[in-house]
Amino acid sequence: MSEIDIARLREIRANDPEAIGTALAARRRRPVLEGDGKLFIVAADHTARGALGVRGDSLAMSDRGELLRRLVVALGRPGVDGVLGTPDILEDLALLGALDDKVVVGSMNRGGLQGATFEMDDRFTAYSAQGIVNAGFDFAKLLVRINLSDAGTADTIEATAHAVSESAALKLPIMLEPFVSDWVDGRILNDLSTEAVIKSVAIASGLGESTAYSWLKLPVVDDMERVMAATTLPTLLLGGDPAEKPLETYAKWAEALSQPGVRGLTVGRTLLYPPDDDVEGAVDIAAGLVHASQPAQTLNA
Repeated sequence: MSEIDIARLREIRANDPEAIGTALAARRRRPVLEGDGKLFIVAADHTARGALGVRGDSLAMSDRGELLRRLVVALGRPGVDGVLGTPDILEDLALLGALDDKVVVGSMNRGGLQGATFEMDDRFTAYSAQGIVNAGFDFAKLLVRINLSDAGTADTIEATAHAVSESAALKLPIMLEPFVSDWVDGRILNDLSTEAVIKSVAIASGLGESTAYSWLKLPVVDDMERVMAATTLPTLLLGGDPAEKPLETYAKWAEALSQPGVRGLTVGRTLLYPPDDDVEGAVDIAAGLVHASQPAQTLNA
């Protein structure tokens, strides 16, 4: 995979921090939607919430140089339209020249740290809508987990509504990732039943003073036809882990991508750290599904 000059990044950050703004200003931009009107976004905002694990390795994403190398490889593959990240990651990628002609999505609320007692109080600790616009990026993203047994949810929902309103005022597309969640044995688990996802769609769709620029980011669950019938908002799919039964997972992705209103796929750790370590291969399969160049039934396990 591509080599990354980590020493150069460290030197720039220490001695020439203004180079970050220069790199952002020089970035070549593209329309959010072009060509077939589909989007394949690689997600890399997990680490800022303390979520470093992939499958059985709790620190899989802890090496920043390795993560950046994998991101640069992924962003260089045909059919990859963009990347989702927090300021630390996106600014490194800008310095590496990896954001040209890509849709760049700024992640907003990372304060609900994985495993914390305050996890449901998911504060906006990364980008604001104005910060995303100032950076010259194209899209905002937030996570809104709805836990009826945790009062911290109320603050998160209110902050989410403000973020949606601010984004609409700035004409900035914003992607809401909703879940119905609960505490189970001291951990937060998301309810991936069809009914729970439909409920989360209904709640998220009503947040903010205007939804003119609101999108959804939804998990692939059973009966996606019913899920997509619950909204008119453009939607990107959150892919599951194809490690155990890849053919089955890819077939579910392909079926869900065919639903009206679905505009593409956003996948992160499972493609950046695939079981066989073939980042190019994993990314190419997903890109082929999004842009309809690879029927699911022809894929190999």
